[in-house]
Amino acid sequence: MGRKFNVAVVGAGLVGKKMVEVLIEREFPFNKIKVLATREREEHIAGRIFKVEKTTVEGFDGIDFAFFAGTEGEKGASQEFGWKAVEKGAIVIDNGGDFRMHPDVPLVIPEVNSHHLKNHKGFIANPNCSTIIMLMALAPLHKRYRIKRIIASTYQAVSGTGSKAVEELDRQVHQYVKKEQLTKDVYPHTICFNVIPHIGNLSEQFPGYYSEEVKMILETRKILDCPEILVSATCVRVPVFNGHSEAITVQFDSQPDVDECRKILSAAEGVKLVDQPENAVYPCPIDVSGSDDVFVGRIRKNSAMENALDMWVVGDNIKKGAAQNAVQIAETMIRMNLI
Repeated sequence: MGRKFNVAVVGAGLVGKKMVEVLIEREFPFNKIKVLATREREEHIAGRIFKVEKTTVEGFDGIDFAFFAGTEGEKGASQEFGWKAVEKGAIVIDNGGDFRMHPDVPLVIPEVNSHHLKNHKGFIANPNCSTIIMLMALAPLHKRYRIKRIIASTYQAVSGTGSKAVEELDRQVHQYVKKEQLTKDVYPHTICFNVIPHIGNLSEQFPGYYSEEVKMILETRKILDCPEILVSATCVRVPVFNGHSEAITVQFDSQPDVDECRKILSAAEGVKLVDQPENAVYPCPIDVSGSDDVFVGRIRKNSAMENALDMWVVGDNIKKGAAQNAVQIAETMIRMNLI
């Protein structure tokens, strides 16, 4: 019988609940799961009733892994409790964005850069959902051809903003059908039957870019250990409930062979190749939602740039883009005997 671990999940929103579901689904070797949040209550998660406790420093006593769910665009609980949980002896895996670029915090996609875990100091960051989905497809090709430049346009589901955004899209669809006035609280514009090229706050470091786009730039460089890679992104919120899609142009140091790239991606862990455009077969978020893997299709030689490919990449932003990746980090640390 292997060792079992005491686990805390901080946050009981979409990502926090999905973390609990993934821990159970993947049969993570937990002794117990404690759910912490801003207030006490009961929550039904994965067919079980969890008594949610108010987050305190003492709540991390005896905890081996502390998963922080994070909140997009806001300062997360890890700012207040993350390093204190580490002091209590927990390994913190933070889905929030507060410490991703901290030099002492590894930023990890297990299939891509698990070696960064070796020198951890008790605190590991989960990358942004869009970065995870993009690099799951690009990292295997980077090993063969070396990436020079990435241009990405994302089509991001409302679940990335949280449960209130999912409710807003659902409400607006019903209002539209009933010919009622569409009301909005979460987004600056109506999301129903619309697209909004605005995710996060405007950046001072990269003028004209919103913070979601900046995350894709900086996180890509850190994860791949390539500060010289040129990245530009336009991130767009679309009226999809769950599943992010990305149209990616990637330029390499040498000319990639399209057939070889398909073979590389077919063999890559956590990647599914769905690429038969002649039969209208390619990934769509409605089909990918709920899946563990990242799906890639529409792979083709770029007609405007040398040594470049275009591709279409889709993944479940709440699962692989957040909760599952965090749990995989813990699984990898156990396998590497880092705890």
